[in-house]
Amino acid sequence: MTFISKLTKSVVSAAAFFMVSGPVWADTLTVGGKNFTEQLILAEMTKQLLESKGYTVNKKDGMGTKIVRAALENGEVDLYWEYTGTSLITFNKVTERMSPEDTYKKVKELDGEKGLIWLAPSKANNTYAYVVRSDNPKTDGMKTISDLAAAYKAGTAIAMGTTAEFPKRPDGLLGLQETYGFEAGRANVRPMDLGLAYNALANKDLDTIAAQATDGQIAALKLRVLEDDKGFFPNYALTPVVRKEVLDAHPDLKDTLESISTKLDDTTMQRLNSEVDVERKTIETVASDYLKSSGI
Repeated sequence: MTFISKLTKSVVSAAAFFMVSGPVWADTLTVGGKNFTEQLILAEMTKQLLESKGYTVNKKDGMGTKIVRAALENGEVDLYWEYTGTSLITFNKVTERMSPEDTYKKVKELDGEKGLIWLAPSKANNTYAYVVRSDNPKTDGMKTISDLAAAYKAGTAIAMGTTAEFPKRPDGLLGLQETYGFEAGRANVRPMDLGLAYNALANKDLDTIAAQATDGQIAALKLRVLEDDKGFFPNYALTPVVRKEVLDAHPDLKDTLESISTKLDDTTMQRLNSEVDVERKTIETVASDYLKSSGI
């Protein structure tokens, strides 16, 4: 056989291989995630489950909300877990109050027009929640966010712990102050990691935290949640969101991801978050144990 014949045979063989097996990157997916415990757990859980289905997974978590959303839109990320209220207000600029069901329908419609597909939502509603400890004279009589607003309006210096994003968000402190008619004042707002904020609250360095309802420390530290008596915070159903072209190429992703989302609720997420933040288990262990114990 001549050199040319051998070369031709090699090329044909290679072509046949790729026709049968497809490009080597066809089953590689990039899973995004934000930079707090719940999101880190979900990103790792998704990675482990997809790998068990034969996918190669590139995990990119630890990102800010706007950064991971931009990454999804430009194709750097194929899927991640988002909250319905975040998409409604932050990304789609819808400010009217809606029921949880209507919130989901609206973001599914609006993001669908952008090529982003919302799968079945979970029952886990990680809405914002103001929490206070039980032994603080400044907050002992508070039951509602209106009570908190009244204290600020009266000039009481109440130190508020928040994430770095919360003071700048329309569904965060900006909108809350407008709805409840108060200003916390820059000196009273302390942006920080939520884990540090809980420690600061327990150590009496903070008076309140703009927390997230599924945080594990709320029950562990026996904190009191102030009622959102004016219904400002929207529903934040935790939901997998996938780029349409990725879902079209891998339709099995729908059932795979919904096998997680349809099982999650507030109690489950509080427990998983607590295992990481309070019991100090690793993200990888918590994700793996949940997938096994839930039969997923």
